[in-house]
Amino acid sequence: MDLNSYAELAVRLVNTSDAGGGRQDELATVEAYRTLMADRAALCARVTGADLDALRELRSQLRLIFAACAVGEGDEAAARLNALLARHPIHPEIARHDGATWHLHHADSGSVADRYAAGAVLGLTIVVTSLGTERLRHCEAPSCPHVLVDSTPDRSQAYCGDRCAAKASVTALHERRRNPSEKASTAAV
Repeated sequence: MDLNSYAELAVRLVNTSDAGGGRQDELATVEAYRTLMADRAALCARVTGADLDALRELRSQLRLIFAACAVGEGDEAAARLNALLARHPIHPEIARHDGATWHLHHADSGSVADRYAAGAVLGLTIVVTSLGTERLRHCEAPSCPHVLVDSTPDRSQAYCGDRCAAKASVTALHERRRNPSEKASTAAV
């Protein structure tokens, strides 16, 4: 089981709405969703408007989990995950494909929204139980509304992607150039 890919489903879903950033909601239409999930054929086939409604609701619930983790409310995040696990039960199965050895998958059953929810909730549950709630966080770029799962060994991932990391580096460089005395006082500490 590629646990990162299951947790990535949750991140991808939460990040489908740009919360005022000018992007189109990627759950607004079936076509937009299919474009978003083009690399996941099993989650694109037979998607319906009802699936999009269910995924928008799941997105709201997952966003609350990330928000709870971001402020250190692990108990609240766990309670929300438990509620989602009850609502979207996981049906595991042993699988082998693409030349890989036997491994665990969650069975693809139910609607597209059901399959998506089961995978996303499973992924976040595994991250929380094996790595901790502090691994679910918001991007530290000031204007970015996205979330991420920090899977780095040293818990150092601060940005949702290369674009935000680069913007933050450029901003920090400009700030150091604007305030050279701050650099000297920081070096003295």
